[in-house]
This record gives sequence, C-alpha cells and structure tokens, in this order.
Amino acid sequence: MRTVSLLPAGTEIVAALGALDGLVGVTHECDYPAEVRSRAQVTSSTVDGESAPGAVNGQVRALAQGGSPLFTLHERTIAALRPELVLTQALCDVCAVSETDVRALVRRLRPEPRVVTLSASTLDGVFDDVAHVAAALGATDAGDRLLGELRGRLRLVHDTLKAARAPRPRVAVVEWTDPVYAAGHWVPEMVRRAGGVDALATPGEHSRPRTASEVCAAEPEVILVAPCGYGVVRAAREAARLLDEDAWAWARDRRVWAVDANGLVTRPGPRLVDGVELFARIFNPGLFPPLYSAQAARIA
Repeated sequence: MRTVSLLPAGTEIVAALGALDGLVGVTHECDYPAEVRSRAQVTSSTVDGESAPGAVNGQVRALAQGGSPLFTLHERTIAALRPELVLTQALCDVCAVSETDVRALVRRLRPEPRVVTLSASTLDGVFDDVAHVAAALGATDAGDRLLGELRGRLRLVHDTLKAARAPRPRVAVVEWTDPVYAAGHWVPEMVRRAGGVDALATPGEHSRPRTASEVCAAEPEVILVAPCGYGVVRAAREAARLLDEDAWAWARDRRVWAVDANGLVTRPGPRLVDGVELFARIFNPGLFPPLYSAQAARIA
C-alpha cells in the first residue's frame, strides 16, 4: 500500500511491521531506519532546530502567537506520490504537522487516501496505534507478532526487577532545558516499567514547565536529560550546561544521565521499549546488560 508518513513514529511503525516497500513519502525528520532517508520528503520546518533550546522556544512561541504554522506540507509532492494511506498525529502541533492541516490537504487529493491518526499518550496507547497501522496496511499478523515481542520484552524487564526486589529510585526526566519541562505522556510509565518512580509527572499528562527549585523539591535520585529531538551528544551538552548553573548546583551529586531522546524517548513508536530497557540499565545496572554509549552518557 502506497503510504505517506507525516511523523517519525509512524515511519518507525511501518518499518517495524515490515512494510517499507510501500512507504513512498516521509517527513524531513524521519531518519530511522536509515533506508527511509531515500524516500521523498514531504514536509519542512519553519523553526531552526539547530538553534539553542531557548532560541527554539522563542521561535515556536512567536510563530504560534502569529498564527503561523511550524511545518510546511509539500502538497504537490504528496499528490504526485498518489498515497493510499496517510499517517498523521493529533498529540502535539509542535512536534509534527497538525492533523487539521493534513486532513484539509487530503480532501483535495484525488483519489482521496485513507488517514490514520496516531494519538497515543501512554504506552498502551502506542501499542493500540501499532495495531491500527497494522490493520490499515493489511498486516494484522505482523502487528500481532510485533506487539507480542514488545510486550514480552517489557515483561522480561518486570520479571528481572521483581526477582531481584530491585530498589526503585526517584527519577526526574527533563524533556526540554530552556525553559525546563518535565516529560509527560508515556515517559512516566516508561520510568515505572523500568523500575523507577517518576518524581515530577503522571502517566498520560502533558509535559509541564518546572523550575530548578521544583525539581530539587521532588528529591530525584536520578535525573535523565532527554530534550525532545536530541541525540546523546546534544543532550549531554545541555545536561552539562544545566549543571553549570547555580540553580542546579544541588544536582551535581545526583546520578545525571544524558539520553538519546530522539531515538528512544520522544517518538511514540516501537523503540520506546528500547527506552524502557535503557532506563532499567541506568536505574539498576547490575541486573541488565551494559548500555551502549550511543544511547546514554553519564554526566554526574
């Protein structure tokens, strides 16, 4: 089925289902697996994502206040691809093209493709989205196999922690650093399933801004710096910058890690399970295989 994916998580779900042959269009942010970079890119961003976090936040606010879109859909390219299925999202207009814009464009296409909207805010919701995409692609058997594998890996983490009666550290996950946001949505559940206790957020709720004093008051033993869209190298720079600030001096004697958020935390797709496994290695390293340096780096 000729498919256009308008969010990286959708692209990763299609790949995990073994349906890349039909994937004809992706966003400018789709980069996993590597072969998707050869597909036609059908979006671009009006925000300079390479800017410092504070500058990015300023650009987003200015565009939102002016009523300008953060992303551009390349309608001619999409029309030329003749998609039968379009994957979009309804969770965050800052992270990907809005569902409203996508549906307006789709109504102008002939023939009009089917639209599947991903809107998970929890891990179970992500698994539901995987099932919905599998059904739309006519790949329900592949979907069942994938979900069975993902749930089995989560169960293995749980069983390992339970057997060891592992301690549950208090954890703070920083999703953005200027201003500081505590990660919400599925991240608190990832922390719990990895053997931790999220000190700042509740599963399913939106990410929220937090001051350094609020994070300190939550008494985290582990701080994961995982800025949305950042890999380990950029996350490590931001973690080090935070710790250099006087307001964060208290955190220098905590366990602080920079995490590959772009791959393992902020995309609501199959690799969130990789993220749970990574968190488990950080929280209780003696119980799990060593982590990879491309996934996380110890800062303090």
